[in-house]
Amino acid sequence: MSLPLEGRSAIVTGAGRGLGRAEALELARLGAAVVVNDFGQPGRDGSGDASAGPAEEVAAEIRTAGGRAVAHTGDVADHQQARELVELAVDEFGQLDILVNNAGILRDRMVFSMSEEEWDSVIRVHLKGHFNTTHFASAHWRARSKSAGAPVYGRIVNTSSEAFLAGSAGQPNYAAAKGGIVGLTTSTALALAKYGVTANVICPRARTRMTADVFAGFEEPVGQGSEGRLDPLAPEHVAPLVGYLASPAAEHVNGQLLVVHGGMVAVVERPRVAAKFDTKQDAFTYDELDALLTPHYADRPAGETFAAAEVLGLKHG
Repeated sequence: MSLPLEGRSAIVTGAGRGLGRAEALELARLGAAVVVNDFGQPGRDGSGDASAGPAEEVAAEIRTAGGRAVAHTGDVADHQQARELVELAVDEFGQLDILVNNAGILRDRMVFSMSEEEWDSVIRVHLKGHFNTTHFASAHWRARSKSAGAPVYGRIVNTSSEAFLAGSAGQPNYAAAKGGIVGLTTSTALALAKYGVTANVICPRARTRMTADVFAGFEEPVGQGSEGRLDPLAPEHVAPLVGYLASPAAEHVNGQLLVVHGGMVAVVERPRVAAKFDTKQDAFTYDELDALLTPHYADRPAGETFAAAEVLGLKHG
């Protein structure tokens, strides 16, 4: 019996540790040949010297298990290095079938304290990094489709965050980047559908190097793996969904947002119009808007915004 991703090739960015590592291992387990990308900086804020170690170690782990993998240690936020990443997959495995964008950094601070550099660096790695790889992968699929005169196989899985959905107060740069990734994903899904490519986005919750302090108060269960219960915040809870979205089975899943963690997947519905007001004149006046909108918001719960903080309460069971 063949594996669902047998004969397919994939890129996973930020795959040297944490979520990316778990996703790369899962894709390889399902049969894909994997380009393991990681810039290898030790700091979760993108600080420290770049290192080939993390990417090389994960690629070696895949090969030791009998899979195919190569490492790429470039910075996906650099346009040319993202081009080289996609070219490596094509040169090494003949073509690219799957792109999983996961690379990211954190530089948390309240909006009134955040520096321009702290804003720019997070937007650069998350949002521009997602765009760069998507740009070159989508050009590859478009060219193949035009050459074949038919749709081809292409899967994009992007990584957003509950910080975007819930409006994380201390992460304006991160929340903005993750919201932008959702917009990029839905636009890409519509643009590439005719070429046979799907694009979806996940909001994962996991205990990784980036979130170590966030989940410091959540104890890991004693005796994990084969000896006990898997940590509800383990990245391994997220990886199977990425494998599914990358597979032929997810052919009709496109432009979707899913929250995943701890044995739970939630499909998030798109925004819907809650109320609509029409002017009785040629154009609204201040007084008319005051008469319509002020009563509408008067009885709303205090602190309620467009943010969907309730997603933070989702759990298995």
